[in-house]
Amino acid sequence: MIPRLTPAQQAFREDVRQLARTVILPRAAEIDGSQRYPAENVQALAAAGVAGRTIPQEYGGGGAPLLEAIVAVEEVAKACGTTARIVVETNMGAVGAVVHYGSGEQKRRYLPRVVQGDKPCVCITEPQAGSAATEMTTSMVADGDDLVVNGTKRFITGAGVSTLYLVFARLDGGGIGGVLVEAGTPGFRVGKRWPMMGLRGLPECDVHFEDCRVPRGNLLAREDGFKRLMAAYNGQRLGAATVAAGIAGGAFDLAVEHAQTRRQFGRPLADFQGLQWMLADMHVQLTAARSLIYDAADAAGYGFPAMEDAAVAKLYAGEMAITVTNNALQLFGGYGYSQELPLERMVRDARMFTIGGGTAQMLRNVLAGRVLGRKATQRRPGPE
Repeated sequence: MIPRLTPAQQAFREDVRQLARTVILPRAAEIDGSQRYPAENVQALAAAGVAGRTIPQEYGGGGAPLLEAIVAVEEVAKACGTTARIVVETNMGAVGAVVHYGSGEQKRRYLPRVVQGDKPCVCITEPQAGSAATEMTTSMVADGDDLVVNGTKRFITGAGVSTLYLVFARLDGGGIGGVLVEAGTPGFRVGKRWPMMGLRGLPECDVHFEDCRVPRGNLLAREDGFKRLMAAYNGQRLGAATVAAGIAGGAFDLAVEHAQTRRQFGRPLADFQGLQWMLADMHVQLTAARSLIYDAADAAGYGFPAMEDAAVAKLYAGEMAITVTNNALQLFGGYGYSQELPLERMVRDARMFTIGGGTAQMLRNVLAGRVLGRKATQRRPGPE
């Protein structure tokens, strides 16, 4: 069941909903068409206390549990998937890693920026290391008081806009750790922007590190830190599930309204049982996804969601969003296929969530390992 929100949380949800409808929604089509970063939306979210909602109050944040950020993500995603992803990344992922693992200096330096709307980037994927993240080759080598980073990351969301990058890299000892790199550091360079099918207001770029020197104090997690960093990433994965559910929820709301107002054969579409059942199925799927997401967030409290909870929610919500947005478009007929309405954008935006943040196939592998009680691996067995 979906956890009951407190009166304060209900009021927060209503405030975000109004902001989404009045400020974010009117810009959504233009942001998609122009593929520009929605800076005005981010400023409005920061002013409303949505950015950095999970950051402790001593650093200017809201000091709220994960559940409140999830509430905001869902409401914003109904209006604009691109902007909702920014809400995720100003509350989860790299932010969570700094909050829970960062030094006092790192927190004082970086967290207030996020509260003001500066979205950090997580840099994991490489040209030859996508789902197989542990095969990454980006390295950081200690040299005096510095760490020297070399390598290339791919499909980095927000690269070129963000000023802070949490870079997963291999240390001298072979393990994987994380280091914070600021834009403008010598040896740091944003490369090719990859044109994307949906969520087009956020750049997805290559990021290059060429003898990029950062202070040792920027190390966030050492060679034993990969597991802890991925625990923080579970928050971002749950956020992605919420964006998917929010996009689907926005499409469903449009479909319900259209079914009640559009007339064919002398009566509303809502009178036709076939379409009633389509809407009923969409409602069931949305309710199930929201239950998985909200339960995972509620259980996480002020920490990270459990890996299995995040994986189940992401897997189900990602596939659900594709089905629901497509069925909503179908109910609109030719109008839904037109770019005059937001349905075709919602279909394109939803398609990302079975790919980014863990493909549906990899999440099934992970969950199968849990079910079978053994570690999931795709590596070829060595000689016996």
